[in-house]
Amino acid sequence: PVADAAVFGDANLTFAIKLVRQRKALGHAGRVIATTFEELETLRERYKEIDDSIATLEEHYAEVYHGVDCTKIAIDPRFKGMENCLGAVYYNFPHSGAIQGFFDGHPIVNWRHENLMRLFFRALRSFMKPGGVVKVASNMGAVGVRYSYIVGSAIENEFLHTETMPFLEWHIHRYGRSYGDKRDIYKRPDAVNNQSYNAQAADRDMVYCFTYAPSGEPLPPQNVRLPPSLKTLEGCVDGPFKHLTGVAKANMAKQMHQRFITEISGTHVG
Repeated sequence: PVADAAVFGDANLTFAIKLVRQRKALGHAGRVIATTFEELETLRERYKEIDDSIATLEEHYAEVYHGVDCTKIAIDPRFKGMENCLGAVYYNFPHSGAIQGFFDGHPIVNWRHENLMRLFFRALRSFMKPGGVVKVASNMGAVGVRYSYIVGSAIENEFLHTETMPFLEWHIHRYGRSYGDKRDIYKRPDAVNNQSYNAQAADRDMVYCFTYAPSGEPLPPQNVRLPPSLKTLEGCVDGPFKHLTGVAKANMAKQMHQRFITEISGTHVG
């Protein structure tokens, strides 16, 4: 009750609002850090109510940060001083972002989703209190961030898997879930009926629950999946490459390879 809580990837901040109201009703004194991946300018284009949502959160003494990459919070100056402060973390329906032309499970892009979970849990280690809880919601049939990526990444970073429960049985599941991309401009939230997002069957949504149990021993460097080589991309015959040949295909391969190298490079954990 006195520990801080953090919400990651809450595009329209409706889950964070639900959380702060619940914590207030329960008498929790810890602050809530609500974050979005997109910057505020983008959010205003997608969610006309975003400024009101931010105001509501701030009225409940929450802190709202935009442009937060949850895999890089250890080097985000806004999180400096929060080490060993978080008692609860929430990340609903994580996704590494679509690559146009590829479905999430395609081997050319699926490595990005696995890395998201590996780097997320590794980054959390510096900020979690021992015994702190982490809840990650995802569809049990998701082919992007698969349940095995969530559970496996947690366990290898000393987060014990304590429970998996149906999302619809979670008492704070009725929030305005969004797509988190440009579709939200014309597909508005409907938190009352929980129909804001219908790309997956809601009865297959799960909440994976973990408890942080550090051993005190140093962990080896975090392993990550490497992106496909330039040669592999040049040989791809589906997705955005399906109708490309010659110079156009080579240029597409180079651009995509450079993007992937940029994503996998740099410092993710402190």
